[in-house]
Amino acid sequence: MVRITPLELIGSDDRGYTCEYFHERMGRHLVIFRKAGTISGNHYHKGASLSKQPEILILLSGKAILRYGNIQERAIIRVELDEPCKMEIDPYVWHELETKTDCTLLELGSLSEHSADTYRV
Repeated sequence: MVRITPLELIGSDDRGYTCEYFHERMGRHLVIFRKAGTISGNHYHKGASLSKQPEILILLSGKAILRYGNIQERAIIRVELDEPCKMEIDPYVWHELETKTDCTLLELGSLSEHSADTYRV
């Protein structure tokens, strides 16, 4: 349904740290900046766009809460995200992201693909 993978820490020093991950998609992507205390999402995708099979988001900085669940069920799963990580969200999974701090995310897909395959519950 949803897979969260911490990014691989490959080094750190006084300047900060460096992570690495495999980038599986080409084309246009979104760089998303969200202010603390805001909610994004509150929708699901059917997978009509290739970038939604699954939807892939990279939390680059900040702390957030991801809530998600299968649109056919009432159960909502809540996951706290407090490190750089990759989120893979399958089709027909309702999801929303609440930011606890200012956050920066990378979405592996374009705005047109996102808009063409977004549904509200």
